[in-house]
Amino acid sequence: MANRRRGEVPLSFGGEHYTLCLTLGALAELEDTLRAGDVVGLAERFSGGRPSARDVIVLLGAALRGGGHDLDDAAVARLPLAGDFAAVAAAVGEALVAAFGEAEPPPDPRVPRRA
Repeated sequence: MANRRRGEVPLSFGGEHYTLCLTLGALAELEDTLRAGDVVGLAERFSGGRPSARDVIVLLGAALRGGGHDLDDAAVARLPLAGDFAAVAAAVGEALVAAFGEAEPPPDPRVPRRA
């Protein structure tokens, strides 16, 4: 069972139940695999909202391994989505929010900024 306080996110797809968690090790793996340079680079990469299929495979794989599942990226790429991509995307998004926090909305240009 996923523990939300520890950043764990439950995911069910393809008839299986998984736990996603972006641990420090998972984030280091993502930095290396995606050549992001650092955690800030990862946050910037994923905050754009337009991940590639490869990004999803790498991110899902790291989060699955962080959640205790022994799946390499090749095994993750073979997982049958069967219409579950929206659930996968939502769970990965929750894992990112758990790791990095909510993105701040852009400032409203109509509201004066405080000094």
